[in-house]
Amino acid sequence: MNIGYDGKRAYQNKTGLGNYIRSLIAILTQHYPQHNYTLFAPKQTTLFDASAFKNVHTVFPETFTGKQFPGWWRRRGVVKAIAGSDVDIYHGVSNELPVHIERTGVKTVVTIHDIIFERFPKTYHFDERYVHRHKIKQACKTADAVIAISKQTKADLINFYQVPENKIFISYQSCNPVFQQTISAEYKAIVKKRYHLPDQYFLFVSSIAPRKNLVLICKAMILLKDKMDIPLVVIGDGKKEKEEVKKLMQENGMGNRLILMNEMLVSKEAAFTTAADFPAIYQQALALVYPSIFEGFGAPLLEALWSGLPVISSNTSSLPEVAGDAALYFSPDNAEELAHQMLQVAGNSGVAINLRNKGFEQAQHFTTQKYADSIMHVYQQII
Repeated sequence: MNIGYDGKRAYQNKTGLGNYIRSLIAILTQHYPQHNYTLFAPKQTTLFDASAFKNVHTVFPETFTGKQFPGWWRRRGVVKAIAGSDVDIYHGVSNELPVHIERTGVKTVVTIHDIIFERFPKTYHFDERYVHRHKIKQACKTADAVIAISKQTKADLINFYQVPENKIFISYQSCNPVFQQTISAEYKAIVKKRYHLPDQYFLFVSSIAPRKNLVLICKAMILLKDKMDIPLVVIGDGKKEKEEVKKLMQENGMGNRLILMNEMLVSKEAAFTTAADFPAIYQQALALVYPSIFEGFGAPLLEALWSGLPVISSNTSSLPEVAGDAALYFSPDNAEELAHQMLQVAGNSGVAINLRNKGFEQAQHFTTQKYADSIMHVYQQII
């Protein structure tokens, strides 16, 4: 088969949906090298290199209009490029499909990650909610198959949008295989020096937005101020919420315990922007702390499980689906509970060892082979 993909996120998103498509391509080419994979992307950057894979190539806009208006090209103009290609399937990997793609005769799949804006409408502007709702409804109606990344997302699609259950396939993602590799002590030392990492630290990996709830970790650390002097390393960026947590920590005399990696000059270098150094950062942390209020999946949890990193997670939405019994849980509105769990991991080596062992076991449910098989099963069903 020749399978086409919405390639925008691969080239333009550093985390989240960008990691999803980059990992998907790497995993499919590893386990199903007999197929060809074509990305349709409105803009080329250094975040993804198709030439690293012998059976992957990318189609970019060729016309003046397409180059000048990449958003329009991705939403509408790409249909002509898809029709002129030899792809058998087009997979919209981030909640949408191009308008009128059904006219091409190409089979279509769409991955829906979540519809969190329906559950927490106040955290989105009205126009954002309208656009997201319109795109997802249109994609689910048009697609030959809908991939939900968790049971939670499948249930939401049925409950909110009445998407037929027999059209939805659950495909648990894996993560970039680099997180499964044990990083050498020598390279970890290089990474530690490169980013000025402390000897001990908790890790938070996510965009800094209200739903991601970074402020709760800060509140927990303030409660532990006199019991534990372990900083928090943050991989992720934000605007208003980032400034709020910085202010909160500074007002409590703990500004030096909040390490924002995206504010470092070195974060502009390829080793960080491509996440190449992330496994070494994960493998030197005490634990991943993930306080999100709601998630469609929660990829950093899986990255941590594969990295042998203890997980402390909120107990909501899909997160227990991912971490199983390999995490310490807390309510996302309870800083005292989170503080207790952080203290457990930091102060009891037995707890940390137990979480690591359980983490490796839980990660086996999300191998790259299982992920690739589940995606390919969907393709085969519609072909």
